[in-house]
Amino acid sequence: MPKVVTEIAQYRADRAWGAMDLIDIEGASVRVHWTDQPYKWHKNDGAEVFVVLNGEVDMHYRLDDIEHCARLTASDIFVAEVGDEHVAHPVGEARILVIEKRGSV
Repeated sequence: MPKVVTEIAQYRADRAWGAMDLIDIEGASVRVHWTDQPYKWHKNDGAEVFVVLNGEVDMHYRLDDIEHCARLTASDIFVAEVGDEHVAHPVGEARILVIEKRGSV
């Protein structure tokens, strides 16, 4: 059944990185996360698409053992391939659409 999801800008989970599950698509979960706290350094076992819906997020990632950081704002996208080490640090509150292999870290 189709669904319309509105007022994402007001969505707030009961804990940092809490999520609203939208749909699973052929083994991939599509979720809206709310957070005001950093995540943890991790490597996904599948690709990940990270879309900032509102707020700002400093996305730290490592290339050849050198840490980089990109400031993401609303409509910016970060794509992590399998094994890309990264961590998201919101600047205040942020809402993020994440598409990744179901069960990923």
